[in-house]
Amino acid sequence: MKKIHLLLIKAFIRPFLATFFVVMFILLMFFLFKWIDDLIGKGFEWYTILELMCYASAANVAMALPLSVLLSSIMTFGTLGENYELVAIKSAGISLQKAMRPLFVVIIMLTIGSFLFSNYMLPKANLKFSSLLYDVRNKKLAFLIKPGVFNNSIPNYSIRVDAKDEDGTLHGIMIYDHKGTNGIPKVIMAKEGQMNKTTDGKFLVLELKDGVQYEEQSNTSGAYNPRQVLYRSRFKETAPKFDLSSFEMNRTDPNAFGNSTPMLNLKGIAKKRDSLTKQLDTLNRQSSRVASNTFKQFNTTKGYTKVKIAPIVIGEVTLKSIPNGSRKTAVDNASNIVSGMVQNLSNTVPRYDDLMGEIIFTRIEYQRKFTLAASCILLFFIGAPLGAIIRKGGMGLPVVIAISFFLVYHIITTVAEKSAREGNLNPIFAMWIAVIVLSPLAAFLTYKATVDSALFDVNYYKQFFKKLLRITQK
Repeated sequence: MKKIHLLLIKAFIRPFLATFFVVMFILLMFFLFKWIDDLIGKGFEWYTILELMCYASAANVAMALPLSVLLSSIMTFGTLGENYELVAIKSAGISLQKAMRPLFVVIIMLTIGSFLFSNYMLPKANLKFSSLLYDVRNKKLAFLIKPGVFNNSIPNYSIRVDAKDEDGTLHGIMIYDHKGTNGIPKVIMAKEGQMNKTTDGKFLVLELKDGVQYEEQSNTSGAYNPRQVLYRSRFKETAPKFDLSSFEMNRTDPNAFGNSTPMLNLKGIAKKRDSLTKQLDTLNRQSSRVASNTFKQFNTTKGYTKVKIAPIVIGEVTLKSIPNGSRKTAVDNASNIVSGMVQNLSNTVPRYDDLMGEIIFTRIEYQRKFTLAASCILLFFIGAPLGAIIRKGGMGLPVVIAISFFLVYHIITTVAEKSAREGNLNPIFAMWIAVIVLSPLAAFLTYKATVDSALFDVNYYKQFFKKLLRITQK
């Protein structure tokens, strides 16, 4: 019995690791395609891009882990069925449920690990990823000199070179200096030059040789002057400095993103939801107080007089019940009250919608911590019976079936989550609807695999339809 358990675990672990890393690689390529414009041409060190990819990989585990469990379970039992090893196991008196027990223990361990990962590690990875991606997207273009192209990366300067050697020597240099020239640039031209950084890395020193500098005197009067003064000076060597402080990527404090819901664990999400609920209650009380003050009755004299007056009956047209001299004042007062109510609602409703949206999102993220773990168990009980039924291993039919079922699961979850964020579904029901819908399917497939049903046998359906045609012909 122990040897069979070991055989099944080994047969599951190998395709699981292979499919997990393959899926992670594919998702990581999608990430690079999405953010390639923000990463290329900005002079990042290789370890910065690698760090960003590692944080992005942590966020992809939520999709890669369930798909790997489904795919590897189909491949494992499909290979066992194709090689008649599953038949040998059943002939030894071991049912399919007993054969699945050691793998179920492995899945339970993966489930616990995925829950701990999504509750403790994933929030920190999301926090680091968001702060680093923010810095990457807001970093200016690196100062890269390309021959024949004006480069405007350095503020107030435009630089162009005719040629650039491999050792960094520049030829045919032209620099337009717009700094403090009142719109008239200062032009510097040189035959060759060399770029170097200062020891502290804050300045770029461009050592120019055999050049000339042109500077036109600005006209302070604003009128056209045909006798404009032009200064020209030649130099053998000069070394202008360019400030590179705007090109440094300052790392943002990750705690600045710490209050975002995806960066919190269960305890943090519950605390934030309580805080948002209190803010919503305060907003509702304030709105109710303003509305009650608007519609209050002026009963200040009630109970202080014994004079009995018949109540005034107000008809459909309210203005007819108001004396002629007071009608304009009443209309103005009513208009002011309505304007105040509209102004109050215009300020309150957007804030109310924002708070409700945040509360719904916290409830969604709270349930997401558990649905990742539950999806691993669900997809295992779909994949293992499917593999035993189709009896096909390898990367052919099992991959197609696994991706089809995973797409169904993913589409249901995505659509339900979107509906919940729009307020059309309960967030708890929306996050668990895929599990609720697919659980009967998992139970049905497990039953069919237990009784050796020919659910995916094409010959079985051919024989069935042939019998059906014979019956109809008779």
